[in-house]
Amino acid sequence: MVAWQRLAKLRPDVEKALRLTFLGAAQTVTGSMHLLEVDGSRILLDCGLFQGRRRESFERNRNLPFKASELDAVILSHAHIDHSGNIPNLVKSGFTGNIYATSATRDLCGAMLLDSGHIQESDVAHINKRRAKKGLAPLEPIYTAEDAASCLQSFVGIDYHRPFHVAPGVRVTFYDAGHILGSVLTVLDVEERGSSSRLCFTGDLGRKGQPIIRDPEIIPNVDYLITESTYGDREHESPQYAQAILCEIIHSTYDRGGKVIIPSFAVGRTQEIVFDLHKLIGSECFPDIPVFVDSPLAVNVTEIFRLHAECYDAEVRAFLQRREDPFGFYRLHYTRSVDESKALNTFEGPCVIISASGMCEAGRILHHLNHHIGNERNTVLFVGFQVENTLGRKILDGSKKVPILGEDHVVRAQVRSIQGYSAHADRNELLAYVEQLAKHGQLKRVFCVHGAQAACLALASGIRQLGLEDVLIPERAQQVEL
Repeated sequence: MVAWQRLAKLRPDVEKALRLTFLGAAQTVTGSMHLLEVDGSRILLDCGLFQGRRRESFERNRNLPFKASELDAVILSHAHIDHSGNIPNLVKSGFTGNIYATSATRDLCGAMLLDSGHIQESDVAHINKRRAKKGLAPLEPIYTAEDAASCLQSFVGIDYHRPFHVAPGVRVTFYDAGHILGSVLTVLDVEERGSSSRLCFTGDLGRKGQPIIRDPEIIPNVDYLITESTYGDREHESPQYAQAILCEIIHSTYDRGGKVIIPSFAVGRTQEIVFDLHKLIGSECFPDIPVFVDSPLAVNVTEIFRLHAECYDAEVRAFLQRREDPFGFYRLHYTRSVDESKALNTFEGPCVIISASGMCEAGRILHHLNHHIGNERNTVLFVGFQVENTLGRKILDGSKKVPILGEDHVVRAQVRSIQGYSAHADRNELLAYVEQLAKHGQLKRVFCVHGAQAACLALASGIRQLGLEDVLIPERAQQVEL
């Protein structure tokens, strides 16, 4: 029995008017996926890849928890792979409806999903070599790059603040979530059986004052809120403090004659780091050191960033008015070819290398760690969240020896982390946002998702202290009737 058939057995025979089922990112930070059912229509909020242990990830991502052909529409909050990454498999599995997103998200997915498809193929090819030695049958990838390209035909680009209907009685409006380029707060106004309600899904909620993009918008008259909880139990450094620490780490590594290796998400984080380095050029603390962005995806994504000035904040627009390139400066080099990337492994002298993936699970960052993690002069600098069981998390947690490209490596490089670059709202910012929504309407119920259990519990407790008693931390596959 496949996953969607098991789920169907949990549903009562009598159709309910409005029901939510939490299918992913429930008490975890990955695989965002929530199903909204309204009078027979089925709308999926996000369709993300689950990331974690290889075998579990493969099985959960391949086997969708519903029948794809029965969905009416998909609404995508943003392009990060833990929110969008299983869309090619969804379409491959029989989904024929529209996938609604902003035009910036659609363009980013054009690059990111193709890259994900290549990774799926590469991973399975590597696994199949080992299976062949054991006489085991080969596996098929969850989806291919060709599947990823095909799914893009289903995308429909919708701008912020332009209402549209996805099903009878269901009107959707996108507002800026302030997380990454094109990210949205999805607001669903539902009219059913003579009553109306407003549901807001944050996707991933951004922060005030984040570089490049605008701040999250406050939505009035929200009845039900599905909020992320990634940092529900922690506070971030300020963006200004993060910039100062970045400068200090680069300078101290430069003085040791070492290299700064920055595993970075290709979308959003790389562009933020580049923009901050651009602003630091005139600072006395910043040495004369070359900076390399070594990620084909990051290079492509940066070009997409250049196309979407409608998402920029005032600071970046001021750069453009001065005819300065926010994502380019004289010490910055974007590597494109494999030969350019390999040359960095033997580069003489200090430098900064920004490379993907951000959690060190795939891509060129593995080769840079392979060559540099054993040198005490170097620094591995994490600027983003590391999911449990990923290579990045193992390094950040202080493992003395880690597996890289099939071989164990002793960690001698300094390991540092900057939390101020997080594109996720922290505990105080999440609570302040919920409080603002409560002030602008009658918030009835809050669902805490996209967070580890401890983070969800801490955020839920904080929300209750605001006076909102009805807060739920849903389990995976849990159904709630509204």
